[in-house]
Amino acid sequence: MQVDLHIGECRSLKAKRAVLKPIIEGAKRRFGVACAEVAGENTWQRASIGVAIVSNSVHHAEDVIDEVERFIWSMPEVQVLRADRHWLEHES
Repeated sequence: MQVDLHIGECRSLKAKRAVLKPIIEGAKRRFGVACAEVAGENTWQRASIGVAIVSNSVHHAEDVIDEVERFIWSMPEVQVLRADRHWLEHES
């Protein structure tokens, strides 16, 4: 999943990273996903966070991604502009 965010109160990259760190670290810790800022690293008020999960069950992966998305939407410091999901499936 890729989530594009607007962080309206930020006036520096340092302030932006202070807002993003709890979101990224919280998602990793609470949901066991891989998570990182994947775009907008040099802009003050925009960021894109990428979230990835590997699972042997599509249902489980969807549930976890749903929870992560709700977690990000619950953050009052950010405005979610868009959330896109991309799925890769391995055929055995």
